[in-house]
Amino acid sequence: MPTNLQILFVHGMGRSPLSAWPMLWQLRQNGHTTKTFGYCTSLESFSDIKNRLVAKLNALADKGEYVVIGHSLGGVLLRAAIDSLPTDTRKPCHLFLLASPIKPARLATRLRNNFIYRAITRDCGQLLGSDARMQAIPPTSVPTTAIVGVCELPFSTVFSPEEVNDGIVSLSEVSENWINDQVKVNIPHSFIPASRRVGDIILDRINQMQKV
Repeated sequence: MPTNLQILFVHGMGRSPLSAWPMLWQLRQNGHTTKTFGYCTSLESFSDIKNRLVAKLNALADKGEYVVIGHSLGGVLLRAAIDSLPTDTRKPCHLFLLASPIKPARLATRLRNNFIYRAITRDCGQLLGSDARMQAIPPTSVPTTAIVGVCELPFSTVFSPEEVNDGIVSLSEVSENWINDQVKVNIPHSFIPASRRVGDIILDRINQMQKV
């Protein structure tokens, strides 16, 4: 495996590629080439964004080995896009899910009928609160590391008192038995992609891959 990898970052809902700027800079300083993928949930459906992302992954695959990182909804999009890749297309050598829901997000379920939430998040927001649509995205065969927040913010009233969360999603919503590498960090949801600690974890897993 090459020492210089292509790394693609997909941001979360309501964020932008700039949300991971410090982490991406850290990855570049360690010799990797970073790219980003942007989208706007108020203007595009989940399917339209996914199809653009499939094209982006195809382009990366043509250039060699690559790693993908998805924060929150970005991870959901990446899982759907990887599942939609043509069978002869090179898949990512590793998928990093940063606080990315595997199951329907309780917050999205509670807000799905809220006018402001629907106007901003549209189809993607509805998907995050839909059990059927989230279950329709299958487990990925790509080696996966889930980096999840466990900061348990005191103002996070949408969760049961006993459920660990990062202020937006709970630990149970980002966990599944097909993910065999999960790392817990004491960081709120929105700040996870900008964290140097998260960058260190990603670099550690990349280094382990390159030694194999």
